[in-house]
Amino acid sequence: MTTAKTPQSSPDFMLPDVPEIPDEMMTSYDHLTENGSSHFLAQYLGNLETTLVAGGRYITAVLPSERADMTGSVYPDMLVAFNVDRAVYRARNGYVISEQGKPPDFVLEIGSRSTGRRDTVDKRVIYADLGIPEYWRFDETGHYHGARLAGDRLSDGRYEPITIDELPDGSLQGHSVVLNVELRWTSGQLGWYDPNTGEHVPTMESERAALAQEQQARTQAEAKVRELEEQIRQLRGE
Repeated sequence: MTTAKTPQSSPDFMLPDVPEIPDEMMTSYDHLTENGSSHFLAQYLGNLETTLVAGGRYITAVLPSERADMTGSVYPDMLVAFNVDRAVYRARNGYVISEQGKPPDFVLEIGSRSTGRRDTVDKRVIYADLGIPEYWRFDETGHYHGARLAGDRLSDGRYEPITIDELPDGSLQGHSVVLNVELRWTSGQLGWYDPNTGEHVPTMESERAALAQEQQARTQAEAKVRELEEQIRQLRGE
């Protein structure tokens, strides 16, 4: 496990914000933010103090100079890194591998019109060179990446494709070893599934459903208690 770190040199220097590209921002928001996907995956993975689930910020091997041109640098829609210092990530406004002591364990790109080719060609090389163990791509339609779901696992410094299976309902599924979850494309939606139970990791909808079920059970239990109390009163002739 990494220990707490203090950013080295220029402690106030932050990586610049990534460029705002509307279609790229929208696709990432639709599949990772609006439905709480990133948040609930982080909860499922646990160890929130040392597990980073983030995105939309630069990854660099080393801290660049304050005048560095970030053109060509990568900023995945999602990254997951275990046993890292979240405070350093926030302080730098991005992920600096030399400061964290390791690359992220997992990165994911969501297909969009502006990034499709770069996701499937250039970033496979860049992420492999950075030493990121798994690189995944999700494409709602399959038009931008040429595949609706794809993943690569690092082997001897190069990415090898991860097997993607088609399920009986037409969904596509692949297993992430580093996260120990199943990634699934279902009717254009991204899902995360527990490989042991086959159940989707908790979502806003499932949490609301569980709360509603709990409230219904409580209401039924309270009604049963009142019914029993009424029966006791009647037996006593009250």
